Amino acid sequence: MSEQYRTVPHELPFKYEEGDLQVTRGCAWTGPGCHLGCGVIMYTDQDGKFVKCEGDPEDPWTNGRLCMRCLDAPEVTNHKERLLYPMKRAREDRGKDKWERITWDEAYDIITEQFMDMKEKYGPESVIFAQGTGRDIAAYITRLAWSFGSPNYTGLLSGQACYLPRIAGMAATTGAPWIPDAAQQFPERYDHPDYEVPEVMFIWGNYPLKSNIEGFYGHWVIDLMKRGMKLVTVDPKVTWLATKSELHLRVRPGTDAALALGMMKVIIDEDLYDHEFVEKWCYGFDELAQRASEFTLERVEEITWVPAEKIVAAARMLGKANNSTLQWGVAVDMTREAMPAGQAILALWEITGNMERPGGMIVAPEILSVAGGWGREILGPEQEQKRIGIQDYPLYNFGFAVSQPDETVKTMETGVPYEIHGAWLQTTNPIACMGADPKRLYNAMKDLDFIVVVDLFKTPTIAALADVVLPAQTFAERNGIAFVSGAQRGSTINKVTSVGETKSDMEINLELGRRWNPEAWPWDNVDDMFTDMLKPTNMSFEELQEVAPAYQPIEYYRHEKGMLRPDGQPGFNTPTGRIELWSNFYSRAGLDPLPYFEEPEPGPGSTPELMEEYPLVMTSGARFWGMFHSEHRQIERMRHYRPWPLMEIHPETAAKYGIKDGDWVWMEGPLGRAKRKAKLTPIMDRRLVSCDHGWWFPEGDPEKFYDVFDLNINNTLPWIPGKSGFGSNYKSSICKIYKVEEEK
Repeated sequence: MSEQYRTVPHELPFKYEEGDLQVTRGCAWTGPGCHLGCGVIMYTDQDGKFVKCEGDPEDPWTNGRLCMRCLDAPEVTNHKERLLYPMKRAREDRGKDKWERITWDEAYDIITEQFMDMKEKYGPESVIFAQGTGRDIAAYITRLAWSFGSPNYTGLLSGQACYLPRIAGMAATTGAPWIPDAAQQFPERYDHPDYEVPEVMFIWGNYPLKSNIEGFYGHWVIDLMKRGMKLVTVDPKVTWLATKSELHLRVRPGTDAALALGMMKVIIDEDLYDHEFVEKWCYGFDELAQRASEFTLERVEEITWVPAEKIVAAARMLGKANNSTLQWGVAVDMTREAMPAGQAILALWEITGNMERPGGMIVAPEILSVAGGWGREILGPEQEQKRIGIQDYPLYNFGFAVSQPDETVKTMETGVPYEIHGAWLQTTNPIACMGADPKRLYNAMKDLDFIVVVDLFKTPTIAALADVVLPAQTFAERNGIAFVSGAQRGSTINKVTSVGETKSDMEINLELGRRWNPEAWPWDNVDDMFTDMLKPTNMSFEELQEVAPAYQPIEYYRHEKGMLRPDGQPGFNTPTGRIELWSNFYSRAGLDPLPYFEEPEPGPGSTPELMEEYPLVMTSGARFWGMFHSEHRQIERMRHYRPWPLMEIHPETAAKYGIKDGDWVWMEGPLGRAKRKAKLTPIMDRRLVSCDHGWWFPEGDPEKFYDVFDLNINNTLPWIPGKSGFGSNYKSSICKIYKVEEEK
């Protein structure tokens, strides 16, 4: 193994026996589960059946802690409704539950024949390749798309409104993505001599105890609180962490940019910013200060619902702290103008000098560059220019190799700039989860010539659209590399069992890729492919399995040492070499170079004329234990914990509309409606309701697509992205509510 990587010696080997059980150490960074990649210990019996999953006490990130999604992984892997073999149905039977079992060779032959026929007739750009939640699939689906010749790799989520707006925004203004420093880069964690506990952490638009990205674990917040860290929570709801916080800012959904700019004005007016850092390392401070001056406390309080005195207190806590860090979530991305919102929020930490310092915000060194996409050089510049959306949204052509989702849907509907004829859908269930206005998405896709879906279970998307279905594997059934997003440690996903005729996502893509473009897929098997991917680390896949997790050493203040720029010069990887509070990148793309606030539409501040009919603000997508996006609905124990889609509402608001706890209700907005059970709870603001996302009933009728068009909260949301093409109002709309029996 390369000496540049550090590991923690394990007391127990990678594999060992415990009684009659085989025990294997691994990582859960793929379905079923979430984004985090927890360290797991998997137990298999003498028949090779996966029987138990526990936390790995030797993992420095998790220390043996797991949530129910991993604890119940054996139930998912062994579930009676798993897809176990490839299936096809006739094109004219699309939407009907008429499936024929086929072999893998038959499936590959059908797919290859259909895809090559579309490529020859209409060009490779006529096929879209779509994924849902990332985890470890991005490298393999991008390589499959680009080696086929299609530039249209995408996520069918309006405005790519999950994580990518923040990543794109940070890259545009600072040259790199930033993560909160919770000592995750050190095997010794909090005991590393260079580490300092943050004096204060802001948790903004995220509830890390239940779900997260960037490899950040909620229990780290508790660890740091025990070491003296204070919290500020920015969340419309009262959460457990909010009750433990010094301040709780109950912001109106979609108004985070205004709150950040209001705090910024206080910090600047009271001279709480870091003059030395701003003067040496920031560009455009005077322009930013002028923009912030527009956001008086009175104005911001009216916009955000946050009392002025709390805005001031939060700004002072940040400005006076010795060091501070930010843990933010997709609530920021799921605002139409997500880019300026993220720009405004991060600027608070930039002007207070909390960048690249212990206990602040840090740039995670990149262990494996293919984690976000692999093989773009195969595509070529001519096909790059055919990527959907880059003409309307030039930011998508500035290094972000994704076709713009809203324009992709429009292209499927109109045939402009060219017709779309096929789709490859992998790790995604867009009709139930990602897609805004799911009926529109369904209508846009239902007449495509050929659609392949790769998944673990039958889903509404499969029932409605698939011509061929390929059965994927859970993390216990396959090998893989886990370089968890936003962090700089490497682990492996390790195969311990096998169910039916399933294959891993990467094995499927490798075997098809070798048929489509053998030069781009030269490996005999997936383990050889993994080892080739690991060449920069000087480790083979087998070596990493034995020692994982492996850490790449990190230093602080790398901007002072020329470690954040490819030319080795001090500073940041931007045109000015500084953090750009006024963004040259945005300016060149025809966007406002400064952060700004724009009212969510529809909403109280943008469409007051609608508020009489739709008097409540609706937010959606809050995470809950036991399920992840649209996964796990058929898993008995997890479904028992959350059997129904819920609408959380304050008891006084519910009483106003004659709604009791447990009533089935319609939540209706200007575009559509969704059915929910009412959950009365005082954690909600009286002006607000909150609804689960990703709902469908696997026990329902597959020919009615498992009731998705009654249950999907996205029925109420339109396909309208931000000015940059990033961001969309998934979490801020308006609605009226009424009991189901009153529908007449």
